[in-house]
Amino acid sequence: MSAKKRIMVIDNEEGLCRMMEAVLLDNGYDVKGYTRSFDAVEEFVPGEWDMVVSDIKMPGMDGLEVLQRLKGKDPSIPVIMITAYATVEMSIQALRKGAYDMLTKPFEPEELLYRVKNALKHTQRLVENRELREELFGKFRFDKIVGASDSLKQVLERVEKIAIRDTSVLITGESGTGKELIAQAIHYNSLRKDKKFVAINCGALPESLLESELFGYKKGAFTGATSDRQGLLEKADGGTLFLDEVGNLPMNVQKTLLRFLQEQEFHRIGDRATVKVDVRIISATNADLKTSVKDTSFREDLYYRLNVVNLHLPPLRERVSDIPLLAIHFINHQNSKFGTQVKGLAPDALDALAHYPWPGNIRQLKNVIEASMAMETGDYISLAVLSQFIEVQRTEEGGDAFIEEGDYNKALSRFEVEYLKGLLRKNHGNIEAAARDAGMNMATIYRKIKKYNIRKEDWQ
Repeated sequence: MSAKKRIMVIDNEEGLCRMMEAVLLDNGYDVKGYTRSFDAVEEFVPGEWDMVVSDIKMPGMDGLEVLQRLKGKDPSIPVIMITAYATVEMSIQALRKGAYDMLTKPFEPEELLYRVKNALKHTQRLVENRELREELFGKFRFDKIVGASDSLKQVLERVEKIAIRDTSVLITGESGTGKELIAQAIHYNSLRKDKKFVAINCGALPESLLESELFGYKKGAFTGATSDRQGLLEKADGGTLFLDEVGNLPMNVQKTLLRFLQEQEFHRIGDRATVKVDVRIISATNADLKTSVKDTSFREDLYYRLNVVNLHLPPLRERVSDIPLLAIHFINHQNSKFGTQVKGLAPDALDALAHYPWPGNIRQLKNVIEASMAMETGDYISLAVLSQFIEVQRTEEGGDAFIEEGDYNKALSRFEVEYLKGLLRKNHGNIEAAARDAGMNMATIYRKIKKYNIRKEDWQ
């Protein structure tokens, strides 16, 4: 059940103030009335109130000044102004200062409720729209892709260049390296960002279903086709279609896809009518398509159509310096999701992550962190818990290879140095941004940089 909306009511007429307070309380709102405007403004704390209803004509601090001060504290707070003298000039002045609505005395309780509901609904819609924009256009900005290694930076530099170029892109790399995330970054930083990003795993569907999913079908084209159906190409019109594991496309689908890439048109299954769409194709594979071309399981002409630009994602074992950043990112995500307070990894556990080969790459690391957090009872993920989910290297004597490299304090120092370098590299030396990412204050970051004598050339 959602929390009650908190409404502040301000009116120096005590009777009217109490009436509004009672009406709103009876309708499920959490309300507090004030007859002194100074007290209301002083007690107003941004984030603690969802709305304000205030009279204009009040002794001392009038409603327009109240409005201005509240908006100075919280520009997004909706404010309804009440007046018995609703002149055009006054209304314009109030609206210019940020009032959401004007309510003229005398008014019925129903009118007050109607205006309040409208204002809250409008504000909620603005919040949802802002969050959606942040999700779509923030989630896939380049600085939201976790990592600061040189190999990842080179990939992102290429992504930035090709995003605005409306060319086909083939993303290669092992399973779990983040190929779809890179495809999304290309789309959401391109001129097609306002249109759909549609993805399909070509290896997850049987041949007959894959063809109909991509191109759609006409009613009666086969048993079970009881109505016309759009394929994913039509649904992605104006946007981007991402073909994951494109090496699994059967030959008949390869032929149809090739024609589309050449002509930007195709036929639905069982239909003679031509369908024209404007779609950018981004594809990905963890297979060696050149070998598939040689053994004729993949068409050479289609390969060159898809591979206009190639992006190769390095495996996680070649991005060792990114492992601490990724691990902390996944820990923070799990803490936020489940309300836990895990602070990080014990130094020997972090060292174990760095030495593990990660055959499943980032996806495997994410799963290991989630599983470890589910089992861990302490503040830090320990090596004992971590070793339940990955194979920890051992010495011939049976001890941990990681412990031999140094004691706890040395391991912690190694982690902090690499972590700080990664933060600085990711944020281009911006200390404030690095501190925000790490959840530290700036003084702590400065102190650690001085402690470890980290110089600009160490992180550039």
